[in-house]
Amino acid sequence: MQTLHNHMIPMRDGIHLATDIYLPTGSCGPFPVVIERTPYDKSKPSRSEKQLDGQHISREQMAARFTDQGFVAIFQDCRGRYASEGVFTKYTAEGEDGFDTLAWIVRQPWCNGKIGSMGLSYAAHTQLAMACLHPPGLSSMVLDSGGFANAYQCGIRQGGAFELKQATWAFRQAKESPAALADPQVRQALEQEDIHHWFTRMPWQPGQSPLRHVPEYEAYVLEQWAKGTFSEYWRTSGIYAEGYYRQLPDIPVLFMSSWYDAYVSSTLANYSAFRQNTSAHQRLVMGPWLHGDRNISHSGDVEFGPQAAFDGQVDQNWLSCRLAWFEQSLKPSPHAPKASVQVFLMGGGSGQRDPDGRLQHGGRWLQSAQWPLPGSRVQTLYLTAQGQLSGTAPDATDACLSYLADPACPVPTLGGALTSGAPIFVGGAFDQRERADFFGTRGDNRPLSERKDVLSFLTEPLIEDLIVAGDVQIELWIDSDAPDTDFTAKLIDLYPPSADYPDGFAMNITDGIRRCRYRDSWEQPTALTPGKRVKVTIEPFATCNLFKRGHRLRLDIASSNFPRFDVNPNSGEPSGQAHHSRVARNTVHLSAGAASCLRLTVVPATAL
Repeated sequence: MQTLHNHMIPMRDGIHLATDIYLPTGSCGPFPVVIERTPYDKSKPSRSEKQLDGQHISREQMAARFTDQGFVAIFQDCRGRYASEGVFTKYTAEGEDGFDTLAWIVRQPWCNGKIGSMGLSYAAHTQLAMACLHPPGLSSMVLDSGGFANAYQCGIRQGGAFELKQATWAFRQAKESPAALADPQVRQALEQEDIHHWFTRMPWQPGQSPLRHVPEYEAYVLEQWAKGTFSEYWRTSGIYAEGYYRQLPDIPVLFMSSWYDAYVSSTLANYSAFRQNTSAHQRLVMGPWLHGDRNISHSGDVEFGPQAAFDGQVDQNWLSCRLAWFEQSLKPSPHAPKASVQVFLMGGGSGQRDPDGRLQHGGRWLQSAQWPLPGSRVQTLYLTAQGQLSGTAPDATDACLSYLADPACPVPTLGGALTSGAPIFVGGAFDQRERADFFGTRGDNRPLSERKDVLSFLTEPLIEDLIVAGDVQIELWIDSDAPDTDFTAKLIDLYPPSADYPDGFAMNITDGIRRCRYRDSWEQPTALTPGKRVKVTIEPFATCNLFKRGHRLRLDIASSNFPRFDVNPNSGEPSGQAHHSRVARNTVHLSAGAASCLRLTVVPATAL
């Protein structure tokens, strides 16, 4: 193959982006093109290219596979990263830069006018951002664990709270910024910062953060943190595909994500939008993995079995899958499309501890023509004052439970659907206990449910298997003596006691949060009135889990999930700018006139 390294493609503002171009040999073309735009160094192997056998495929090896099949392969550094010019401001330039890059490509004699895009995480964000602007030539996409439907609701903020993975990501990536690469003193200053200490000193302020050595990184994180209300800031193409759904290009898209990924809701929303607004074939794959870890069969302390891997189960391997996808979507092809929906149903395993110390939760792949799955229905469980989840609506006239929410002692994050939290927090499924190796815990291994600031509600042991596959929603009637506070909800698969787990195992399935000032509107926040009862809705990510007979469903209600989300000071002060926190007395109402409930999307086993 012929290779052009660091070809500088001009953008509309005169900035040039470094681009590696790999051309097939032995043919004059023109050819279809496949491009990946990344902030993680186009010359290094992507973390998404690890195969089941442990091989880590290089960019050159990837390019060779594509060129051998008659594609031009292109890898580009995003603006302000590695060999590209300009200043990096996370997400904001990707739509226009992607458009300009594709406009340049279609003018080249080796391009036949058809371009496919691919990439994991940020490289998925770059794709959807440019797709919203209808760039010339874009004919197919592979969105792997990313692509913002609405970053205000998933990816930067969620339920009104700020996702602190933005802070940990910025801290790590600042070490690879042009400033740090050009000045060893800047790099050394960042290396000497104690990020754990800084997480005890929130909220950060300009010049008072571990990012102060690279001001542009500090500036964008603090800006995202401060933009607590849904405004025009959040309606740009790079982070708000929802605003462009009716103008989507009519192209086939392969959507990939996983139940413990940070982009579950974005992936499912984008898939649904392309299904509704285009005629092209769309494909959805949802595994049980952490972010991009498609060949790692465990998540946290839970093992799903060898059948959970992508390679050899969903397809031969991820690279072969993409090659076949682009053969079908960018070239005339007689091959019939694969199943439209492939999702992993977690659960059904032995529940025993495996040799690596993980709970064997098990699971299996399901194939379907649609998501949500056929036969889906909503099942409602009501929260009771006795700590139950009941199928019967309450008849009490006055029932409630209260607790004190102290911002100085938040409920700690123990796994979940998240990414980019290292070295502060990690995603995945864990027994919900305050282990010493989790940031912010008491380190005593006590169950979270025993905390005085956590309300737990349980079903009776299930008399038959229950499959929850789809949306989860919690509706709470609450009041507080504070002008603002948060409510969190976590759905748990509670294993019964066993020889390996004498106290059972409380496996987190999905969770969510709602900042109460946004209970009625994301655009117009409203303070709480002390003692006034109001309704708040929490929408955790969708999931797909089999709760086995004998297990219980548990729902934990609290007012913090830190460090996954920023802690509400309960003072009503602007996001990221609080100086006066206070303890809030928060109450959940459980009466006939204020029936708090859990709504689950369930599927009968006979429908699968």
